[in-house]
Amino acid sequence: MAGKYDALARIILQNIGGKDNINEFTHCVTRLRFKLKNESAANDEILKDTDGIISVIKSGGQYMVVIGNHVGDVYDTVIRVGHLENLSNEVNENKKEDNEGKKKHQSPINAFISVVSGVFLPTLGVLSACGILKGFLALFVALGWLNDTSSTYNILSALGDTIFYFLPVALGYTSAKRFKLPVMEGLIIGLTLCHPFVIGGGKYILDELFMIPVIMPLSNSYTGTVLPVIIAVAFAAWFERLYAKFIPNAIKMFAVPLITCFVTICLTFLVIGPIASYISQGLGVCFQWISQNSPVVFGLVVGFFWQILTVFGLHWSLIPIHLNNLATTGTDIICIASFATTFAQTGAVIGIMCKTKNKSLKRLCLPAILSGIAGVTEPAIYGVTLPKKWPFIRTCIISAIGGAIMCGMGVLIYTKTGMGIFAYTQSINTATGDMTGMWISIVVTLASTLVCFIIELVWYKDERYE
Repeated sequence: MAGKYDALARIILQNIGGKDNINEFTHCVTRLRFKLKNESAANDEILKDTDGIISVIKSGGQYMVVIGNHVGDVYDTVIRVGHLENLSNEVNENKKEDNEGKKKHQSPINAFISVVSGVFLPTLGVLSACGILKGFLALFVALGWLNDTSSTYNILSALGDTIFYFLPVALGYTSAKRFKLPVMEGLIIGLTLCHPFVIGGGKYILDELFMIPVIMPLSNSYTGTVLPVIIAVAFAAWFERLYAKFIPNAIKMFAVPLITCFVTICLTFLVIGPIASYISQGLGVCFQWISQNSPVVFGLVVGFFWQILTVFGLHWSLIPIHLNNLATTGTDIICIASFATTFAQTGAVIGIMCKTKNKSLKRLCLPAILSGIAGVTEPAIYGVTLPKKWPFIRTCIISAIGGAIMCGMGVLIYTKTGMGIFAYTQSINTATGDMTGMWISIVVTLASTLVCFIIELVWYKDERYE
């Protein structure tokens, strides 16, 4: 009986020069990756015009057929239809050697970007959806259509916030798939970091584990964090492969997850978490010193590094300072220094969407843009600019310039409002009604959007980044 992708698989095999033209065959998140003996034997145009194929890309000695999120099913079908099981097994047997070779040629930064982007990719849809919902809620409250103390608002706000609040759970699942750990173990690790005992905000005692001091993040919880759970799951996957073969089969079903999760969580609270906390505290001290000595330099530094800190989850080092400033002085500069970031990211993604011919990338761009307008840039960062590297760097530079300009012009925030375009009113002086800061924010952020859009429209090239 013919399968769903049998016809597509046959077309692919016929137009890459046949199965005898294949040296290696693997797949990634969205693409079938071939190493062909003779690339000229492939019929690019026929493949590009075939329903079910988004594009064809040739780069780095690989012939890549872009399929989409169901690439795994198509890969399995090509293996079955083409009787490529032996070729697939040879590739798997040599995978360790190939990966070691790649590591020698891949910089640590590129390796990190590859891992983080791969872990985040499955969450981009819901991140965008929740970000857009949060933006609409802020708009409806501002227009007076919805009361922010009503039951309707609370329920919808919970939906909008959930993915961000329980991000370690989602990343525990995707990291487990990425690092080949049983997904339930990845979920348990993420869920533990979001357990009420752990996020109790000081209500529960969490100062030691086996009489070893436990140092919590500055936010006093792991909700919304990124790196701790990714590192924890990566360790768990490595650790489990190391010892699981020595566990008797009679008890393996419960003994392996028990040992893996127990050791991993202990390591997370005693080593991974404290290291991140110490780094955050050090960054907080440095940024506070800069803000007290030069607002312009502060805007420049925070604007440039905000996205980088967000990727590592270290932006929390500035949040306590921000909250303390609002509580004690009624004003703050931190959110102003980072304000242009959202708009720079959004402008860059608009430029890439207009320039790229990659249909898969275009589909990622639109929800990332809508989410970015609402102030949520994770889909833009992890789905578009960070994997492409240079657009990410260029947005950091424009964000730095925008932050320096606004901080240098004395723009402050006086109230905590929404994010993205819904945050402009935060710079209205609540005591005097002066709206100068808001107008400066609007001009600078719109300029950041336009500049990043034009830069990517000019500089972005698919073949350069694919």
